Amino acid sequence: MDGSGSWESLLVEWTPEELRQSESHSHGMSEFLLESEDVLVQGHGVVLVNTDEAGTLAVTNFRILFVSEVSQQVIGLGTIPLATIEKFSKYAVKLPSAPRQSSKAPSRRLLQVVGKDMRTIMFAFRRKSKQRRAVFDALCGLTKPEQLMDLYVFSCGPSTFKNSNPKLRLLKEYYRLLGKGSINVSSTAVEDGSLSVSNVLWRVTSINYNYTLCSTYPFAVIVPKSISDEEILQVSSFRGRCRFPAISWCKPGNGAVLARSSQPLVGLMSQRNLADEKLVAALCPNAHTGTRRKLYIADARPRKNALANGAMGGGSESSANYFQSEVFFLGIENIHVMRDSLARLRDYLDTHGTTSSDGMSSFLRNGGSTWGGGNLSSMSASVSTLGDSGWLIHVQSVLAGSAWIAACIALESASVLVHCSDGWDRTTQLVSLASILLDPYYRTFEGFQVLVEKDWLAFGHPFADRMGFPTLSGNNSMPELTRQSSVGSLSSSPLRIPSGSGFTSSAGNTSHGQTSNNSSPIFLQWIDCVSQLLRMYPYAFEFSSAFLVDFLDCVLSYRFGNFLFNSEKERQQKGVADTCGCLWVYLAHLRSGADGSHIHYNPFFDPVKYDGPLLPPAAALAPTLWPQFHLRWACPSAAGPDEIQSQWRTMTKKFSETTKAKEAAEMDVKELQLKLDLQAAELQKERQLRNSALAMAKRTSRESLAIRRAVQSLGCKVNFLGGGNDAVNTSWLEAREGPSFSSRSDTDAGGHPDEKADLFVSISAAEDNRVCDFPDSLVCESICPFRSREGCKWPDAACAQFGSQFVGLKANFDAFDRLSIHDSYFGAD
Repeated sequence: MDGSGSWESLLVEWTPEELRQSESHSHGMSEFLLESEDVLVQGHGVVLVNTDEAGTLAVTNFRILFVSEVSQQVIGLGTIPLATIEKFSKYAVKLPSAPRQSSKAPSRRLLQVVGKDMRTIMFAFRRKSKQRRAVFDALCGLTKPEQLMDLYVFSCGPSTFKNSNPKLRLLKEYYRLLGKGSINVSSTAVEDGSLSVSNVLWRVTSINYNYTLCSTYPFAVIVPKSISDEEILQVSSFRGRCRFPAISWCKPGNGAVLARSSQPLVGLMSQRNLADEKLVAALCPNAHTGTRRKLYIADARPRKNALANGAMGGGSESSANYFQSEVFFLGIENIHVMRDSLARLRDYLDTHGTTSSDGMSSFLRNGGSTWGGGNLSSMSASVSTLGDSGWLIHVQSVLAGSAWIAACIALESASVLVHCSDGWDRTTQLVSLASILLDPYYRTFEGFQVLVEKDWLAFGHPFADRMGFPTLSGNNSMPELTRQSSVGSLSSSPLRIPSGSGFTSSAGNTSHGQTSNNSSPIFLQWIDCVSQLLRMYPYAFEFSSAFLVDFLDCVLSYRFGNFLFNSEKERQQKGVADTCGCLWVYLAHLRSGADGSHIHYNPFFDPVKYDGPLLPPAAALAPTLWPQFHLRWACPSAAGPDEIQSQWRTMTKKFSETTKAKEAAEMDVKELQLKLDLQAAELQKERQLRNSALAMAKRTSRESLAIRRAVQSLGCKVNFLGGGNDAVNTSWLEAREGPSFSSRSDTDAGGHPDEKADLFVSISAAEDNRVCDFPDSLVCESICPFRSREGCKWPDAACAQFGSQFVGLKANFDAFDRLSIHDSYFGAD
């Protein structure tokens, strides 16, 4: 939008009723808050000028939170952690008045917030609502805490992102460098300082265990095995801030090392220290050929700066005093130059971006002359402005110096000692970047964490000073804030006012900043260099550019305790590892369930192909803007992830979903097959039971037939019933009136057989005229002495009285016993 954008319609006075109505309809913030995050001040109807978006602005104990009134979602551009704010300012800019109208035109109530992450935000508030004052006062108090425990990082605690002991990880890395990676690191060795690990050339010393020798060095360092602790003590007094030469990385099986220190205190008189010279010479053990190894001393400063430091007691080494050595000056500027360079780059991006803080696109600024209308001179001017910032030149200097160091070690097997003035800014940049080039381990997630913890945290990069964080020593509050007035110029005013628009800036506008004379984007610049290497070698890194952005955001946000204070000693004194959350655990948690498809993973990582050092030629070291970081706020459309990587992740996600669906289908098939097998087994078992039952039924039928014939041969009729409703033999004989008996007493109340019984046998006397119907009766009649012409009279005949004494009658008494015929059947008569 143009200079008199649509959001100016909001700059009318609110009535108390409108204010209450807005507050009642404002979107709740609770669903957007983090653990232990509390809203302290809220402003309603606030406009984010960059995107012409109205919403609710909340100041919490951790960040500025901006929620859109339309989408009811958090707007990333308007949401910034308090620790990421570099400065913030109040502005009252008068609106243009129409001709013949009163000169007392209303003014915009603006709040500009400048971030350390390359964004410049502008908020517009309603007049006479006093919301801007409340927000401004809250920011003043929250960005200058009276004590460290007031910071959000301490109030939220470790939560689920608890940190383990970083000293153990440092010792583990030392063991790996010495070829002792198979040895388990004991916490006891950390607690009592009993460190005795060494190889043929190097050893781990605990001379600084209590940080008494050097307060900014780690509790343990690697030094030449031939140098005693007493000699190290002598060397420390000859180096700035007692930062004696220590080994940061060593080439396996070669003897070449990458060492670091601060400047020697030679002064104008070129003083010498024999212990220092001996220690530096010990960094170059004889090569396997018996020749003396070359030593390069890389002074990161420009030569003129080193000479200037010599006038103040510092300086640089002389090749004449250090045997077989050469001194090189890498020409990297100091922290003040880097701070100003980044500020100019940020202004350039805000001026020529699509979401500028004045609400104007670069296509429309100055009547379209910036990019449109064929005005190539304006286009060239904008490119010149980028070059004038100097940021890319400084990045190239760090890259070139690191590549040279890596080449000396990898190609010449030489040792390199790196230092600047204090040995904790440019030295750390060069040593850590050269380590990434030399060792593929540092190009993985695990190795990158180890590298940062070793060279940046353990060796004392002053994060609190460089990032404007509270410090443990001295004043615990933020750096003293300054007050300045806006004069309406392009360089100092937050609004680039179009010429002839009639806008004027009011005097006395207040600006508060967290920057101090010691703040500088040294760590940010190093991450920028890593991103340039990732661009040059897209297959050599396990992590992606998105990981670097999220990692840097976490560092700047002050949400976690890893980068608190200036040294390992200060973090140990405050118990940071136990009381604050861990950044590394948080980042690992983000990608834990993604199976390699998370945006932090580099999909093209090839560890087999890139298992050695990276040695970029000088022509390849020309840096470019880092789109994912530099352009994400000013030009969001140009800062998206790499298109090829995005498509790869989409395809990988679909492939993963298809694979999971296939696995689920295969599991279903296996379950169905298992059920089918079980049913087949049950069916087979039923068949076996059926066959067994049929066989038993046949056998029972044959037995019952035999028994029936035996009984019927005696002139009885018989009926067998099985359990249930199925009859074993359904052939019934009609009974005549007369006595009968049953083989069991299983009868119901009506005297009928109980069908639930296993077997029921009913026997009764047969009629005379039916007895002869059976073939067995013929045998009985042929031998019966009492037979008559009327036929067999059994059981009324006399033969029934003789029983078993009847001569010639053959009976199976066992069968009768099994039938259990009641004795009452045979009368006493």
